[in-house]
Amino acid sequence: MEPASHGLRESATFDRATIHAIQRAAETGIYDIRGWGAKRKLPHFDDLLLLGASMSRYPLEGYRERCDTDVVLGARHAKHPLRLATPVTIAGMSFGALSAQAKEALGRGASEVGTSTTTGDGGMTPEERGHSKHLVYQYLPSRYGMNPDDLRAADAIEVVLGQGAKPGGGGMLLGQKITERVAGMRTLPLGIDQRSACRHPDWTGPDDLAIKILELREITDWEKPIYVKVGATRTYYDVKLAVHAGADVVVVDGMQGGTAATQDVFVEHVGIPTLAALPQAVRALQELGVHREVQLVVSGGIRGGADMAKALALGADAVAIGTAALIALGDNHPKYDAQYRELGSAAGYFDDYQDGRDPAGISTQDEELAARLDPVEASRRLANFLRVMTMEAQTLARACGKAHLLHLEPEDLVALTIESAAMARVPLAGTNWIPGEGL
Repeated sequence: MEPASHGLRESATFDRATIHAIQRAAETGIYDIRGWGAKRKLPHFDDLLLLGASMSRYPLEGYRERCDTDVVLGARHAKHPLRLATPVTIAGMSFGALSAQAKEALGRGASEVGTSTTTGDGGMTPEERGHSKHLVYQYLPSRYGMNPDDLRAADAIEVVLGQGAKPGGGGMLLGQKITERVAGMRTLPLGIDQRSACRHPDWTGPDDLAIKILELREITDWEKPIYVKVGATRTYYDVKLAVHAGADVVVVDGMQGGTAATQDVFVEHVGIPTLAALPQAVRALQELGVHREVQLVVSGGIRGGADMAKALALGADAVAIGTAALIALGDNHPKYDAQYRELGSAAGYFDDYQDGRDPAGISTQDEELAARLDPVEASRRLANFLRVMTMEAQTLARACGKAHLLHLEPEDLVALTIESAAMARVPLAGTNWIPGEGL
């Protein structure tokens, strides 16, 4: 019989998940570590709606009129900016956190649809470089796997100052995932837990970023676009500082963004939602007079074409996906449900990326598990998903009368809640009211 039938009532403050967390901490004396991103309910793109055309706007016919999707990233200073066929890219995820097969699949899938993928902490693998048409090399505080030759071999460089799931915190890679190959690439002891630094070793303030960007431009002969990635917190100021330092592209990662491993308390209680960060970033670029000249890439909880269209309407030039890309590869697939349950989880719930026992062969360094992932088959699934995302966004843009995805604008949006209207700075549906901007 259900507890409710006895008049029992669960506490909103001390619910069963909270009680379990207290009991686990009391029994182990260790804070909880997991992957994925924030699981709490946050204002998100579902709280916005697009205004399709009818009488006052003229829609485009989907089967006869074009809606272009191309985007150029990094033309501000770089000789060779990235020219992508679609404004959805693959976010940085490391070899170490992911298997070599997964990294290869990401490169293959992104290349099939004409977009970019990103390395992550720990360096560049031959599988990834060999199968990625456009590869962004992440330059992180840890410097693990950093190689000037790889910098030159990349198509763009992303200086990572923060991540949405853990802004202000460093990465983690537990010893069971530090195999001989991972240890060799990162110059680490075999099988020992690794924690990445939370800031660059030569970083004492924002002025140092300008020096670092100049060094990277000289190393790469001013050919490669330089991105700067920040976790969403004080976004307005961080974006302005990144632009002043010389960034070609700014990447803003909201707190719904995933991670391979960090403290649960970090994931759920640090940062701000993507929906709140995006308008701040756009306002900073507009005030500096460089909106669209310095491109804005937004990540953190992007799940499909509707999220992408709304992000572009709010002023982003492109979006990046991480968790959604892994799900497209086969992560959390129901066919592995029995094995997920053996690990104490279930398909759709598995987030223990740090343990290296992923039955899908994605977030693991176990050779037998990793062999389950066919990079070619997985890349086709990812490419299919990216195509669907793009077509969904095109469908919505045409409905709003737009001949290019980047023609979407805040005027095409309304909000369903006061909170989302205030964050996104678009009117509450059925009104002209934007909270905080008067009546």
